[in-house]
Amino acid sequence: MLKIIKVRLEEVKSAWPKELPNVLWVYRTLTRTPKGETPFKLTYGTEAVIPVEVGVTSMRIEAFHEEGNDDQLKVNLDCLDEVRKEASQKIARYQQKMVEYYNKRVKLRRLNIGDLVLCKVTQATEDPTQGKLEPTWKEPYKVIHYSRQGSYHLESMDGKKLPRPWNIEHLKKYHQ
Repeated sequence: MLKIIKVRLEEVKSAWPKELPNVLWVYRTLTRTPKGETPFKLTYGTEAVIPVEVGVTSMRIEAFHEEGNDDQLKVNLDCLDEVRKEASQKIARYQQKMVEYYNKRVKLRRLNIGDLVLCKVTQATEDPTQGKLEPTWKEPYKVIHYSRQGSYHLESMDGKKLPRPWNIEHLKKYHQ
């Protein structure tokens, strides 16, 4: 079983360099949702005809005239700044919609000065000697200052101020 997995992994590794140009071509010619344009069009000013389309009867292939192609490419390059500007506006609208969607669903939590909280143990704050059996929340701290949305300054129960602010997502209210 292990030998079969190793052989298949080697097959995948050897096939990947051969497939990379095809993968990149697909990536460059697919329309991106936020932009509404392909990376190819944003670079060259025109849509690419993919190899599959060349052998298939389609409107783009039927309407192609080689003698007018160069002139059309020049016009497309002249309009490239407009296409890029429109794509940039589409991205901004998309991002605004995402912000609105997030803000509708987010539940803001707020702590008051004097509240007791537990701090989540992160890689930066954990003791490496403890391993995975270490507690996930540290001792209660007291909220002493609220600096900006979701950022709190804390002090330990003996009055020692913590050196940096903590984000609300790493805090939970301590109930005695």
